[in-house]
Amino acid sequence: MKKRANPTAPPDPASLCNSKDPAAIREILTRVGDKWSIFILLTLEMFPDCRARFSAIEKCIPGISQKMLTVTLRNLERDGLITREIFAEVPPRVEYQLNGLGESLLGPLQTLLDWVNVNCEEVRQYQCQFDEK
Repeated sequence: MKKRANPTAPPDPASLCNSKDPAAIREILTRVGDKWSIFILLTLEMFPDCRARFSAIEKCIPGISQKMLTVTLRNLERDGLITREIFAEVPPRVEYQLNGLGESLLGPLQTLLDWVNVNCEEVRQYQCQFDEK
């Protein structure tokens, strides 16, 4: 992040995210940064060809409701991070797959997870100190 020319002036939101459209940045970060999106993307990565059925994804993510999984998969599809394929079978079969854009997000997500793994105990210590106040 760049240093501001005038540190006493309020920061320009566009310069904080180095973008001409900070609202778009915020919207996308909100979507890909929520816990369910991260878990879904990382779960899909574990399957052959990064492809899985709804029920297989659901079994891999403890605590996620069917509704939240459905909503999050739909949002990830809308954002172009996964594709959804419906097979004309009885009963119908639906599979979800990471696409190129979704796969390109796995590296940054892994970097974030690595940071969490390295720093989670320190964060917990700070939380405990704060809570004791």
